[in-house]
Amino acid sequence: MKKQDPRFKIAHREALIGVALAVVHFIWWFGFAYGLGSRPVEEYTYIFGLPDWFFYSCVVGFILICITVILLAKFVLKDVSFEEEDMK
Repeated sequence: MKKQDPRFKIAHREALIGVALAVVHFIWWFGFAYGLGSRPVEEYTYIFGLPDWFFYSCVVGFILICITVILLAKFVLKDVSFEEEDMK
């Protein structure tokens, strides 16, 4: 029986991290966009000239996701060689 390449285990783990990050980002965006955005326009509050639902869902959400991706890439994800000879 052929032994499975250990890079597949790393790739699967990192793929799950990427999917989880996308799901969390969508929940963040959806919660603020449709939670705060479902009010009548007259009840909106504004931050830097943007409706609060847009500011929290798109601006803050984007900044948080960027920071999270940077931290994940720096501290969690692993650098894996694609060269076949490195795995011997």
